[in-house]
Amino acid sequence: MIREQIEEKLRLAFEPAHLEVHDESYRHNVPAGSESHFKVVIVSDCFVGQRFLARHRSIYGELAAELAGSVHALALHTYTLKEWEGLQDTVLASPNCRGAGTLA
Repeated sequence: MIREQIEEKLRLAFEPAHLEVHDESYRHNVPAGSESHFKVVIVSDCFVGQRFLARHRSIYGELAAELAGSVHALALHTYTLKEWEGLQDTVLASPNCRGAGTLA
């Protein structure tokens, strides 16, 4: 459900040529069924002329409600169409969870 909300908001705000939203919660030390860790790959010409920090801030702004709620982590990979050309197979994998301790 959260993944779908994220996708819908990003589609409406950025009209992406390509969008992937991956729920990576299972890779983290969270209760089963949690929707708390996501990876987003988004390609939009809305990002032309913006540095990565501005791109990320604009996404955080669109997802403020989710980030204030259950979403704990959001890995962002933001590209313009020109930057995306030839990169489709080289998007970095998310790092392993550092909070690998036991649940309290």
